[in-house]
Amino acid sequence: MYLCTQKPKYDNYMLGNFTFHNPTKLHFGEDSLNKLGEELKNYGRKVMLCYGGGSIKRFGIYNLVMAELKKAGCEVVELAGVMPNPTIEKVLEGAHLARREEVDFILGVGGGSTVDYCKAVAGSAWFDGDPWEYYFKNWQPMTCRWIPVGCVLTMAGTGSEMDSCSVISSHSENRKMFYNFRNPDFAILNPRFTFTVPKYQMVAGIYDIMSHILEQYLSGTDDNTSDYIAEGLMRSLIVSSRKALVNAEDYEARSNIMWTATWALNTLIDRGKATDWMVHMLGQAVAAFTDATHGHTLAAVSGAYYRLLISKSPDAVQKFKRLAISVWNVSAEGKTDEQIAMEGLETMEQWMRELGLAMNITDCGAKPEQIEGMADACPICQGGYYILNRDEVVQVLKDSL
Repeated sequence: MYLCTQKPKYDNYMLGNFTFHNPTKLHFGEDSLNKLGEELKNYGRKVMLCYGGGSIKRFGIYNLVMAELKKAGCEVVELAGVMPNPTIEKVLEGAHLARREEVDFILGVGGGSTVDYCKAVAGSAWFDGDPWEYYFKNWQPMTCRWIPVGCVLTMAGTGSEMDSCSVISSHSENRKMFYNFRNPDFAILNPRFTFTVPKYQMVAGIYDIMSHILEQYLSGTDDNTSDYIAEGLMRSLIVSSRKALVNAEDYEARSNIMWTATWALNTLIDRGKATDWMVHMLGQAVAAFTDATHGHTLAAVSGAYYRLLISKSPDAVQKFKRLAISVWNVSAEGKTDEQIAMEGLETMEQWMRELGLAMNITDCGAKPEQIEGMADACPICQGGYYILNRDEVVQVLKDSL
């Protein structure tokens, strides 16, 4: 267990100095892949194509992408087999290939794990040290040559298409860590490509989106524009998620989910915010030991952590009350603030069960004897309403079994 000091402790006013700049160009819609060749003209001819286990070939996306690459006159170096929780060993494989082939550009086709992987490869290919130690464990600045990155997204959830974050695992150390490299130069978002994702992965992505928003929303006591935007995004997500459950090929619903995922984590709604991120730290600690799907590990630890917040912090009670009323339509009449807050949380959990999410870490493959190790692997963030100590991390994980 160690402190994660990326964000300051929250205060009671909108943090007064910040910069918003997002350099990623997005092409959205059914015809968005047509923009790939146009974008690639801005780079060299040699493209490294990264993807996962072959689903893009089964569903025809691979052929569509390759056709665009051929039309653009690109020489393609392929790297397949990017796993859902990409490992540092896989990153090193990709980095060595990119450097040996002297590729000009890296194109990821897949979900957030593939995009995260491409960023890590892009920042490691021309780095002569150990990227795991240098970047992910010690958060040192990237000073080496960067290979530009783009993506064709097939799953909505992580927001990796429009942010700099890369999450990578080390099985040998039972750690799942993140580092902020650089944003993709461009991203292609065709909602129809997300139809290929199984329900289990679709709902994991939906909860990942919700968790991203909540991690930023659940901090501060001020009247913050970012929070109003967050509430709108959450309401949209809830409506669209229910439509997608009924019909996974509802284009409007899947479009809204995909667009919400992007805006949930492209740094817009954390401007002027301290932000929390403990649910992600807890969930990633679980995944480091179980290799479970990211969104499900987040769902599995959320309830226990949020109950602890409500029990420990009056400010958290007020924010959960606002969440209950503004997002979950809980009536405040005749109830205490704590009752409203808890009813909102319980309403959210009903929605999570409706989606079919993992509601405990046992369902994610966790075992009681792993709890201490998970606590050691869990960074402590300091931007939320309450800073956990190690015993409380252990208790949250036990309560999540």
